Amino acid sequence: MTAEPYQPVYSGLGPPPLPRYRTRPVSLRDHIIAAGRHQGRAVTWRKGSRAAMSSHFVLLRVRLAGRRPKPAADGTIPLTWLIAQWPDGETEPVKYWISNLPETIPAKDLIRLAKSRWRIEHDYRELKAALGLDHFEGRSFTGWHRHVTLVTAAHLFLTEERTHPKAPARA
Repeated sequence: MTAEPYQPVYSGLGPPPLPRYRTRPVSLRDHIIAAGRHQGRAVTWRKGSRAAMSSHFVLLRVRLAGRRPKPAADGTIPLTWLIAQWPDGETEPVKYWISNLPETIPAKDLIRLAKSRWRIEHDYRELKAALGLDHFEGRSFTGWHRHVTLVTAAHLFLTEERTHPKAPARA
């Protein structure tokens, strides 16, 4: 199921034609199922509070299809990563990610970045609920910019306090 570009012949009139793809688009699920679970590998992406967090992942390079794929300057659709988490005991993958990171990135780093979404959502929720990111009611860009800057600085302070242990107290 490879989608290789086909270059139509240029007739000499008008702009040169862009590359085309003769294969029909295939769903992400079908790509992974066709590759099979055996194409994947077990990856540990971080240490959890109780044990290392690991699962089975299938990694493929695919060309995205859809309503408006973003072609490169030469008209070809670039290859992107398709990541599927396929845990033991499951009949098919349970989670999917698409990434445009370089082909040379190690699998562990690619999966660690895909799994970091929880941390981003947690920080965004903290920015809104605890620090008031969504409380701005001004009308100017300058006011909004100042508000966001102060909220970001407060978030940085809280993150630094959370990640660095306190200095020992005097006895």
